[in-house]
Formats: sequence, C-alpha cells, structure tokens
Amino acid sequence: MPADVTDSFVPVPGGEIFVRRWQMETAKRAPIVLLHDSLGSVELWRDFPAALADATGRSVIAYDRLGFGNSTPRTDSPSARFILEESDVYFPALRDALNLTRFSLFGHSVGGAMALTIAARQSRGCESVIAESAQAFVEQRTLDGIGAASLAFGDPIRFARLSKWHGERTRWVLDAWIDVWLSADFSDWSLDPYLADVGCPVLSIHGDRDEYGSVEFPRRISGGVSGPSTMAVLADCGHVPHRERLSEVLRLATEFLAGP
Repeated sequence: MPADVTDSFVPVPGGEIFVRRWQMETAKRAPIVLLHDSLGSVELWRDFPAALADATGRSVIAYDRLGFGNSTPRTDSPSARFILEESDVYFPALRDALNLTRFSLFGHSVGGAMALTIAARQSRGCESVIAESAQAFVEQRTLDGIGAASLAFGDPIRFARLSKWHGERTRWVLDAWIDVWLSADFSDWSLDPYLADVGCPVLSIHGDRDEYGSVEFPRRISGGVSGPSTMAVLADCGHVPHRERLSEVLRLATEFLAGP
C-alpha cells in the first residue's frame, strides 16, 4: 500500500519550516527523517522518499531547512557554525513539534554531516544514521567542486533551473552554500569533535566519483564513530547515489535498517 502524503509547517526560531510526511499505515518502526544537501529541498528528493518508505516499510519525513524550498526565506547569511546550529536549534524544534520519540536519520551531502552531528549532540531517540556522500572535513576536492559549480550557476539557464525549487530564495541558497564553504572561517571545520559521541549504528554511502569529496570522508566517519559502522563505496557513482544508484541505495538502506 502506498504511503499517505501530508504537508505541514512547523514553527522554528526565525520562521517556519516546510515538512512533508510519507506515512505508512502499517509502519511499526521509527520513521526516517531526511536531511537535504546544500542546494536541496523536499521537492528535490523527488521520488526517493516514497521509494524509501515502500522499500523499508517505514514512514519518511523530509523538511526544507529555514531559507530553502517552501520554508520561510532568510536574509541573514549563515554562520560558519550552520551545521551545529541545525543540530542544536532547528532539528530539536522539529523533533519536539512532531513528537519524534524515536527516529532514524538519512542525510545527503552536508545533510549527512548534519545527521551525524544530530546523532552526537541530540542522541535522545536517534536509532541510526545513514550518511550519503557526507563531507567529514574541508577537502580540496570539495572546494574545487564548489568553485566549479559557482561558475556554472553564472549561466542564467542553470540558475533558472534551481529557481524552480527555491523561487525568490535561490540567490540566498547559492550564496549560503558557496560563501560559507569557501570562507576562511569554515576552513578548519570537521566532524572529528563529534564522531566519537555517535553511538548508534551508522551506514556511510559514497560514490567513488563523488565530485565533492573523496572516499576519505566515509573512512573518517566509519573509523571515528563509537557505534557499529558500515561503509559502502559505490563504483562509477558520483555525488547523488540515491538518483544514480537508486536500487542499490534502497537495498543498502533496507538491509541496514532491518537490523536489531
């Protein structure tokens, strides 16, 4: 039976965030919360949340971070602590508003870093983390990829495509990604201070052709967490495995989440 899809808005400091739920009527295990990447949104997950719900039998929840997608626009520039702020400010407000007593996290790209930071600092109720293409520190490949993307989005056609998902927020979304990651204040960021506090099971998925980070990222994550960890490096795959290798990601996620 397909999931029942509902939309809502949740108040957080600074505005409201848009939330979409794929509710499985027969779900008996904790829902999966999706955390999107630096240019992402609920809509940009496309068909993946429904496929994930169907494959795992769990309900799935996705939300637009403040300033993204259908959430309240922002005018202030994100700080170099934006990953920590998602963990300490915005996710707890979402968790409490939705009464998430138990949950698993699936984060893509910087959303994966956020998921791991949440698991470290907001461990209450967090059963497991899937970190897909997650950055673990600031690597030169990451900076080169962001620099190339910055030039590419100078093309009005490319910018217009992104505007389909973020509307009037598009310039802020781009600047929030590029300016923070390329800033001197962010140059020494890493997950290292938090990984040892991640005691739940972790699955790290990474493509061997990821243009925004090498396989050193999942190695660092898997070797740093204190809980059980699994690493899956997908051959001939770039930065978005859930689109490029959908069936494989669904299989990995289903097997991982079926554990005790």
